[in-house]
Amino acid sequence: MKIIIVGGGIGGLTLAIAAKQQGLDVALYERVCNFSEVGAGLQLSPNGVSVLNALGLADQLDRIGFKPENAEVRLGKSGRTILQIPFRKNNRSCYNYDYYHVHRADLLGLLVNRLSEMDESCIHMDKEFCGYSQSSSGVTVSFSDGSSVVGDLLVGADGIHSSVRERLLGKTKTHFTGNVAWRLVVPTSQIKADVIPPNATVWCGPKGHAVTYYLRGGELINFVGIVEKDKWLEESWTAKGSKKDLAEDFQGWHPSLQNIIENADESACFRWALCDQSPLSKWFDQRVCLLGDACHPMLPFLAQGAVSAIEDAFFLVRCISQIESPSQNELTHAFKSYENVRKPRTSKLQSKARQQMKRYHRHTALSQLVSYGPLWAVSKTVPSLLHGVMDWVYKYDVVNVALPDVKNRPSKSK
Repeated sequence: MKIIIVGGGIGGLTLAIAAKQQGLDVALYERVCNFSEVGAGLQLSPNGVSVLNALGLADQLDRIGFKPENAEVRLGKSGRTILQIPFRKNNRSCYNYDYYHVHRADLLGLLVNRLSEMDESCIHMDKEFCGYSQSSSGVTVSFSDGSSVVGDLLVGADGIHSSVRERLLGKTKTHFTGNVAWRLVVPTSQIKADVIPPNATVWCGPKGHAVTYYLRGGELINFVGIVEKDKWLEESWTAKGSKKDLAEDFQGWHPSLQNIIENADESACFRWALCDQSPLSKWFDQRVCLLGDACHPMLPFLAQGAVSAIEDAFFLVRCISQIESPSQNELTHAFKSYENVRKPRTSKLQSKARQQMKRYHRHTALSQLVSYGPLWAVSKTVPSLLHGVMDWVYKYDVVNVALPDVKNRPSKSK
């Protein structure tokens, strides 16, 4: 069975590794010429780490990641701590795996190296997807350079602006959330000592919030700032932003955040519009299937975007690897099983992320007191209750989620 993957991001690479691990034939196509150091930090919660562990990447992840001491929420201007939950001490005992902060480029490098060790020839760069055609026996994928490839199935792992999704479903509607995100990474050596805690910290404020955490064993500090805007035209997360505009957006915020912004490199400031999308009507059609942001882009407020793509990839391979042949009926059963299990979870994550966005932005002192006062009280009296709020996310183990009964799948096509 040959799997064609369009998109060499975190989801596509995870899918390729998991498929090779099961002895499946894989061809991965990425439109850029090389895997470069793009992006910034991301968070890998235990439910994603369990997959990377199953792929044999636990030791490498431990080398590239940073384990935060705590998860905490602070007021963005005063810096006062609203709540703090032990992370490093509790995650392994509660969820079996640690919680990591990693640079996106480091995680991509880890995945690329692993796939290259397994089969370097399956990676094809500088291949821009143009379209596909299907038949009862396979799918043909074409690229902008005039080349094409034939396989048994196609997986679109090409992100929020997925060309595969557009070919499958037509243009899908997104809407601007009224929020714009800033991101930047600053060397820790350029920041005043100890001004940023070694935690996953959310700084809440009026009409915005910020997130800070360490990367690469503490060598870098990752900053993400969200501010409310009436309108925004640029949706790309690689769009350059002005350091002056960034400073204006966070004027009057805590000196620790000001220190990061002051020491940021002008060329390293990026901003993008946060756009949302309703759950898709379907994730597959015949021999073509979607995963990750291509089928469920989500806002970053639960830090589950990358992890959900990792979960998708691993579970999709589990579904595919149980079929006896790549007939249309068998693939339909595998894809339907994948969608039936994954879609309810990702739709809930999308919804909860939207709700979380609103909680971080309280515009008045009274609304802050009403929202954050009870959290502060609980964190001081029964902190275990706050830790358990995320159990439904972190305890989910896609490696061991039950597969639908293979005996109930449709008969093979003759």
